[in-house]
Amino acid sequence: MTDNKVLYRIRFISQDKVYEIYAREVYQGDLYGFVVIEELVFDSNKTLVVDPAEEKLKSEFEGVTQTIIPMHAIIRIDEVEKRGTAKVVELGSNVAKFPSPIYTPGQTPEG
Repeated sequence: MTDNKVLYRIRFISQDKVYEIYAREVYQGDLYGFVVIEELVFDSNKTLVVDPAEEKLKSEFEGVTQTIIPMHAIIRIDEVEKRGTAKVVELGSNVAKFPSPIYTPGQTPEG
């Protein structure tokens, strides 16, 4: 990494796809059960080789300063030394989704 800022790789499930994005800030939000992701990091090189998958993600998150993801959608958060390629992968049949929702409105604590 060229600077001393921490970098995180976040993998989460959304709409039957696994997203892998990179960000500088990750923390538990004020809303119970949600993770806040800020300062998303995408490739800023102005080279001729452009990864269409990353460009699609970059345009999807264009203008986003903060994204809030349900905790049960998070697969993994890693602190990494350098950024890889941000990507979206179709959720295959061999990947099990976490049960959702964790909390159902109107459900009593006894079940």
